[in-house]
Amino acid sequence: MQILQTIFLYIVPFVLVLGMVVTIHELGHFLAAKWLGTKIDRFSLGFGRPIAAWTDRSGVEWRLGWAPIGGYVRFAGDENAASIPDAEDLSAMRRQLVSEGRGAEISRYFHFKPLWQRAIIVAAGPTANFLLAISIFATLLFTFGEVIQPFAVARVVEGSPAAAAGFRPGDVIIEANGKKVVRFQDVHELASIRAEVPTTFVVQRGDQKIPITATPRWATEVDPVAGSQRVGRLGLERNPNVGQMRVRYNALEAIAGGADRSWSVLKTSVYYLGRMVTGQVGTDQLRGPLGIASVAKNVAQMGAEGATDIWDKLTGVGLNLIQLAALISISIGFMNLLPVPVLDGGHLLFYAYEAVFRRPLAAKVQAAGYRVGLALVLGLMLFATWNDLQRHRVFNLFGGLFS
Repeated sequence: MQILQTIFLYIVPFVLVLGMVVTIHELGHFLAAKWLGTKIDRFSLGFGRPIAAWTDRSGVEWRLGWAPIGGYVRFAGDENAASIPDAEDLSAMRRQLVSEGRGAEISRYFHFKPLWQRAIIVAAGPTANFLLAISIFATLLFTFGEVIQPFAVARVVEGSPAAAAGFRPGDVIIEANGKKVVRFQDVHELASIRAEVPTTFVVQRGDQKIPITATPRWATEVDPVAGSQRVGRLGLERNPNVGQMRVRYNALEAIAGGADRSWSVLKTSVYYLGRMVTGQVGTDQLRGPLGIASVAKNVAQMGAEGATDIWDKLTGVGLNLIQLAALISISIGFMNLLPVPVLDGGHLLFYAYEAVFRRPLAAKVQAAGYRVGLALVLGLMLFATWNDLQRHRVFNLFGGLFS
């Protein structure tokens, strides 16, 4: 019974969220390739031996692998792991097609497509991830609207960065780091990623607008979703009784709001990653598949809290998981655009070389880049998984499986 409960709480939400994000990513590649008349051999969700497979009328094999992490689209002519043959490989492929009487198919092979078409097909995956996030946020804004509330300061913690900077009870934060504050969460989110970085705020104090510069300080907190984490904090407590209101959006406003929300999440991710790469913040917050499963479980549980019947529980769980999918979709879209071989960004990097030098990069160089890129990606996943294992909640997962 404990095993079934653990599977339901951890694995089901994880598979649902990651499955949606991966499916949309691969569909981006697939639909762009179809639009540009590219021959496709296989569309696979998951890796390893197929647990289900079928072939459609166009000859595409649809496959569901037993390992539900990732997926791929295999184009006709993809014979090597890097999927980017050099000039010699292309010539051999062309001769083989002609000798087999399939010369008419050459224009449908991915590797014989014009460079701009190949770039569109590769970039379509991350683009689909960003569009998924925008669509989710826009749909939620259009359907439910948004509760907004300014950050009205109720208390300034003694000895905190906010106290040292000159914040006072009654201040209303109207601007943070040059951006208008619409929701009180804006201040928390900004402070959380800017620990030890001086940050400028503008507060409304009576009829005056006063600039204040404060430097958030590191603090360790236990978040109900993310678990234990180190974040930046100012030492401000807000007044929950000031200015709360629900805003409704029409379709165009919701789309604009969804795009703005997605852009904000992307900027935050890029900024935090930059601080991590430069050593300004630790890497202990990186999460692998186990950490994502744990977050998905917590998000699902929070969605079910307070529900009075099964329908309300399912609705709450579904809405929370959909929002989590939007956040993960942005992260996956961004990570795939990094210029690392084996990722979409690495393919685009090779195409940039081809555009400049009018020929594909040598096969040996591609193969070496592929091996290095694969090692980097696997190393990062292993490191993130080790971080997951350091969190007590993940060890509880294993305990649940074997108790």
